[in-house]
Amino acid sequence: MNTIQPETLTFLKKLTNNNNREWFNENKSLYTESQENVISFLEDLIKEMSGFDENLAKIDPKKAMFRIYRDTRFSKDKVPYKSNFGASLGMGKGSQKGGYYLHIEPGKSFLAGGIYMPESSVLKEVRKEVSLYGDDFLKILNHKDFKKHFPELDQGDKLKKVPQGFEKEDPMAEYLKLKNFIVLYHLKDEELLDKKAVQNLTKIFSLMKPFNDFLNTPFV
Repeated sequence: MNTIQPETLTFLKKLTNNNNREWFNENKSLYTESQENVISFLEDLIKEMSGFDENLAKIDPKKAMFRIYRDTRFSKDKVPYKSNFGASLGMGKGSQKGGYYLHIEPGKSFLAGGIYMPESSVLKEVRKEVSLYGDDFLKILNHKDFKKHFPELDQGDKLKKVPQGFEKEDPMAEYLKLKNFIVLYHLKDEELLDKKAVQNLTKIFSLMKPFNDFLNTPFV
């Protein structure tokens, strides 16, 4: 099994401290080596994860990775490069279904699952599912192993009021206010560099599958 090399994290640390085009171009080989390391790791991770979710088998590890170049056109922050490697395993990159995501950044790495920034029509259908089948949804969230790794859903961009079309007194009201349905698991650098990282991360990702399956029910 391929592993994330310490040099990959070292490159990201150096990039954070030297985030400019001149340094990046002078150290392009470090970027290329690190990128290839992550792609090799993703290749093994995708194969392993396909054991519990066969839909992942068709993912190309190279295409799964997000570009390291930032789009600064509409941002006040003109730093040209991201300080992380990110990979979409069915989550993000325009996907409107529940999936998985890997974020590699020294001291800030994490795994994620769910639906991120869905279109309004998709979000409405997911909310309907949560409202109608709240007991099933809570059963997933309160499962012992799930709750141990993901104590709560991400609360970012949460609405202050229950969205239009739903009752204020809905038992699932707090969940209906969410604009994203995401769980996160923060990784220590040691976990990422571990020789058994592929197997260990796969186990954590596998806990997200019932959550993703529920979110995807309206679209099956």
